[in-house]
Amino acid sequence: MDCRESMGLAKGGGLAQRGTLSEATRPDVIAIAMSPGRRHITKPVCEMTYGLRREGIQTSVLVLEAGTGVPESFPQASRGYGPTFGLNERELEQVARHKIAVLHLGNVRSHVIHKAKEVLAQVDIPVVVVAQCPMDMEDFAKEGIKTRTVKPAYQKTETKGEVVDIVTGITRGATCTRVKLNTLAKVLNKHLAEINAREAEAAQKKKKK
Repeated sequence: MDCRESMGLAKGGGLAQRGTLSEATRPDVIAIAMSPGRRHITKPVCEMTYGLRREGIQTSVLVLEAGTGVPESFPQASRGYGPTFGLNERELEQVARHKIAVLHLGNVRSHVIHKAKEVLAQVDIPVVVVAQCPMDMEDFAKEGIKTRTVKPAYQKTETKGEVVDIVTGITRGATCTRVKLNTLAKVLNKHLAEINAREAEAAQKKKKK
C-alpha cells in the first residue's frame, strides 16, 4: 500500500517516514502514528490502514514529526531527558480536516494517555485509541480528558476533542490480527454513522431556515 508522502533514503526507505501524510480520497478517518525509530515501530498502523481501506473506510495516515517521547504535560518527575512529543501547526490542520482519528502512540499506559491529551487539547475531534496495554475511559477522565462515557475528574475539562472508544491488544511491531482489525472497523463504522447522521440532520435544519 502507499503509506508515505515521499520516499525515504537508505535502510527503511520504503517505510512511512516522520512528518508525512498519505491522504485518502475522502477525509473520513485519520490514523496517527508515532515517529519511526529503533524503539518506535509504525507497522501496526500500516496494517490497520490497509485493513480499514479494504473494508471501505477511507483512512489517511499521518506519521508525526515529533511522535516519540512524552509531551510537556507529562509529570516532570517521570519525564527523563528524552525527546518531547508534540504536533506542529501543519499536522494539527491535517488532523482537523477529518471526521474521526485513530491514535496509535505507544504501549505504555501513562504515555498513551498524555499523548492523547496533547492531541485532544488542540483539536476538536473524536478519537479511537489503539494500544497494546489494557486501559479504560476512567484512565483518560482522571487526566482531564473528555470521554464519551466518563466525565473528567477535574471540574474543568482540559481537552476540546474526546475519546469515544478504545481498542486494546494491538501490539507494536507485531502483525495485527483479523479479529482486532474487524473490531476496529466495526467501532469506526459505528461512530462514522453517528457523525454522518448528525451532519445530515444539521444540513436539513439549515435548509429549512
